[in-house]
Amino acid sequence: MKDRDIIHEKVEFRTLRDLVEDTAAKFGEKPSFSFRPNPRDKEPTKKTYNELRDDVRGLATELISRGLRGKHILVIGKHSYPWIISYFAVLSIGAVLVPLDRDWSGEELAATAERAEAEYVMIDPDIMDKSGAILEKISAPAPIALEIGENAGEGSIEELIKLGKEKLAAGDRSYFETEIDPDKMGLLVFTSGTTGKGKGVMLSQTAVLSDLSDVIQYIGFGQKTINVLPPHHTYGSSVTVLGHTSLGIEIYISGGIRYITRELETEKPGHMILVPLYLETFYRRIQAGIQQQGKEKLVKRMIKISNILRKIGIDLRRVFFKSILAKFGGELDLIICGGAPINVEMQQFFEDVGVRVLNGYGITECAPIVAVNHSRRVAMGAVGFPLNINEVKIADPNENGEGEILVRGSNVMLGYYKDEEATREAMTEDGFFRTGDYGKLGKNGALYITGRKKNLIILSNGKNVYPEEIESDFIAIPGLLDIVVYEGKSKRGSDYDAIVAEIFPDYDYLKGQGVTDVSAYF
Repeated sequence: MKDRDIIHEKVEFRTLRDLVEDTAAKFGEKPSFSFRPNPRDKEPTKKTYNELRDDVRGLATELISRGLRGKHILVIGKHSYPWIISYFAVLSIGAVLVPLDRDWSGEELAATAERAEAEYVMIDPDIMDKSGAILEKISAPAPIALEIGENAGEGSIEELIKLGKEKLAAGDRSYFETEIDPDKMGLLVFTSGTTGKGKGVMLSQTAVLSDLSDVIQYIGFGQKTINVLPPHHTYGSSVTVLGHTSLGIEIYISGGIRYITRELETEKPGHMILVPLYLETFYRRIQAGIQQQGKEKLVKRMIKISNILRKIGIDLRRVFFKSILAKFGGELDLIICGGAPINVEMQQFFEDVGVRVLNGYGITECAPIVAVNHSRRVAMGAVGFPLNINEVKIADPNENGEGEILVRGSNVMLGYYKDEEATREAMTEDGFFRTGDYGKLGKNGALYITGRKKNLIILSNGKNVYPEEIESDFIAIPGLLDIVVYEGKSKRGSDYDAIVAEIFPDYDYLKGQGVTDVSAYF
């Protein structure tokens, strides 16, 4: 029987090279990526699927000519078209991509490069000075600048692509003839930027590709999205880049948080992939605008009327809440949000005004998605339904069914790089990965997250308290930027438990609302 939740037929690829070649054959001159080299440019630059393929072929051919098949290659930069080309090209020659956070210090990058046994460096031109520390630690040629276009200089991605295309034109077939084992390590992703503490997660192309092919079946994507996530996280690369590319969707690469408001208005995305921080920011801005106009009661009344009409099959949300939706360009009707559980009140508000929010759950070691809500089936308060490729179970559940979440499937990592002890600790004898997250499986089959194992507070009466649950309940309060909950001691004496909440107010918002006593407000 066909799963009624399925929207897209399953799209499967053996390797990323297959993905690049097949999507170009299918989508040809459709835009693949768009961006503004200068964020203030009136019109964006667009790259078609054919151009993406040709650029990847060129770069990959040149990398092969430099002896980089099977080597570990650092890619350090913001989300950009050159970064994306590098991502595809490195994996398309059977090399190992090591994506690192451009905001780390030169010393942190150098220490991680040494641990990763990197032999080549691609880096944003504006942080090229950090490469000096890296080259002192590893044996590598001069770094390649992640730069394209007419102004790209010598030693840039632009130059490598040009050289590779010349070799292709002369009959070089090495790109097409290179054998790729999709079950071997293709990505080496480090989980922390603190020197000596981060673990190197080994992911195969099979893990990444099987994960995205399972996820996208259930999501009603629009034809265009705006990417705001960093690429060194698997959420920002695998889900955003690979998932969308496989469906022929145009990805506009944001110029940064400073420009997102204008970009939403000009690019008019149909959906977005976000983390809770962005969703919370959007929510607060909307609520602030409603309150400043004195329309709180009107909006609540319209939501009530709209929900009644929806029950009898009449959906007027895009009419009733046109002014709210206009802030997102007017076309947005879906947000996929991962990284942490989201506040149900916030999720319901977006649903009420016409934007479905699908919460999901993932972790780098699972490439990264484990569970996600479906466009046609949403479990409010849950992080979604486990993927078909996953076997998810709860270890040693308590009376509420809560325990550590364990995952087994084709998307689970190969292990931690050169750290057998950490790998043994992370895996059970029967092949389940210990996520370190606490949760439970509902009767509806959905996964509910309660908190991180390391953050769990056990009170003297034996009760378990998850700080994340408390934080989620409060985060939607207007005027609250952030909240951190942890265990403390009561003023009544050391024998008494206390749960402490540190609140970080949004002073600009509160000032605009005429709040003079912040302590009394909260």
